[in-house]
Amino acid sequence: MAAPRPPPARLSGVMVPAPIQDLEALRALTALFKEQRNRETAPRTIFQRVLDILKKSSHAVELACRDPSQVEHLTSSLQLITECFRCLRNACIECSVNQNSIRNLDTIGVAVDLILLFRELRVEQESLLTAFRCGLQFLGNIASRNEDSQSVVWVHAFPELFLFLIITDHFLKSPELVKAMYAKMSNQERVTLLDLMIAKIVGDEPLTKDDIPVFLSHAELIASTFVNQCKIVLKLTSEQHADDEEALATIRLLDVLCEMTANTDLLSYLQVFPGLLERVIDLLRLIHVAGNDTTNIFSTSGCVKAEGDVSNVAEGFKSHLIRLIGNLCYKNKDNQDKVNELDGIPLILDSCSIDDSNPYSFTLLPVLTQWVVYAIRNLTEDNSQNQDLIAKMEQQGLADASLLKKMGLEVEKRGDRLILKSTSGTPPL
Repeated sequence: MAAPRPPPARLSGVMVPAPIQDLEALRALTALFKEQRNRETAPRTIFQRVLDILKKSSHAVELACRDPSQVEHLTSSLQLITECFRCLRNACIECSVNQNSIRNLDTIGVAVDLILLFRELRVEQESLLTAFRCGLQFLGNIASRNEDSQSVVWVHAFPELFLFLIITDHFLKSPELVKAMYAKMSNQERVTLLDLMIAKIVGDEPLTKDDIPVFLSHAELIASTFVNQCKIVLKLTSEQHADDEEALATIRLLDVLCEMTANTDLLSYLQVFPGLLERVIDLLRLIHVAGNDTTNIFSTSGCVKAEGDVSNVAEGFKSHLIRLIGNLCYKNKDNQDKVNELDGIPLILDSCSIDDSNPYSFTLLPVLTQWVVYAIRNLTEDNSQNQDLIAKMEQQGLADASLLKKMGLEVEKRGDRLILKSTSGTPPL
C-alpha cells in the first residue's frame, strides 16, 4: 500500500501542492499568482522553494557550459528554470511585499548569473530563448516601482549583462526592465539604448505583432520623459553647456518620437499622449525665439538636415520638432485644431522664412522646408479653419505666396472669401 500523500498547503484559500518539486506544481503556482489576492498572501517559504529549484536547475546549465555534450540533456532543466522565472515574475506584479521577500533571498543575483550563463550555451533552442525572455521579465517586474530592487538589479547586472543585452536588443523585449533601469543609466548609455530603439523601428524587418505591445510601452516611457525634460535642451544656448550630455540624450528622445510616430501602429497612441503636442509646440517657439535673439547653436544650425549624429546637437533639431508636429496631425482634426489654437501655424511657417536674423536660412532652407511643407499639408487636410488662417496670412503678407505654392498650396479668391487650395495630407514620415 502506497504511503499517504502530504496534505496540500493553502494559499489565500486556494489548494496548492505542499512540496514544490516538479514542473506541474510550479505551473500551478504560476497560475495562482495571476490573482492579486494570492500574491498578497503568499508565504515567504514558497519563494525559498522556488529559489531552491532555480539553483538546482542552474547546475545543469553550468555543466553544459563546461561540457557542450551535456547540452542535449538540458530540456527538463530549462523547462523548470522557465517556470521558476514565470512564477517569480507573476508574484512580483504590483506587490512590493513579494518583491522585497524575493530580493532579500538574493534571487536577483542567482537570476542574473543564470542569464549570463545562457549566453555561453552554444545552442539554438526555443526553450533557451523562452527561459532567457522569462528571466528578463522577472528582473523587470521585481524592479518595477521598487527603488531597492532597482539598485540590486543594477549592482548585479551592470555593465556586463546590459551591454550584452543592448547589443543583441534582448533588453528591449522587457519594457518593465527598460523603464526601471532607464533612470539608472548615464546619459551616454541612454543614447545607446535610444539608438537601439531607432534601429529596431526603422530596420529592414518591420515590427511584429508581438513587438507592438512592447514598443507601445516604450513609447509611453519616451513620450513622458520628453514631456517632462525637453526644456533641458535650452541649456545648449549657453556656451558653458554646449556639450551637455543630458541635453544630447533629450534630443535623442525627439529622434525616437519621430520614428515612432512614423509607424502607424504606434502613431495613434502618441497622437493622444497627454501634453506631447503642446510641449513640442512650446519648445519650437522657445527655440525659435532663442535663435532670433542671440547667436547660439540654434541660430546657426536650426535648418540643417533632419538626419544626423546626436553628437551634433543642433543638426535637425528644429526640423524634427516640425516633423513630429506633422506626424501628430496626420488625419487627426483634434490635433490640427490644437496647433491652430496654440498659434503654431504662423510659428511653423516662420521657421523657414529668409531674413537677416537667420543668415543660414538661404543655403539650408530646402531641407527644413520639406518638413514645413509636410506639416502644413497635414495641418490643412480637410480643415477649412486652418486653410482660412493661412489664406488670410498670405493676404496680409505674413505668409510667402511663392513658398506656399512650392508647398502645393495656392490662395484663390472666391467672391469675398479667400480659399486655400490644398493637396491631400502626407502619411507619417
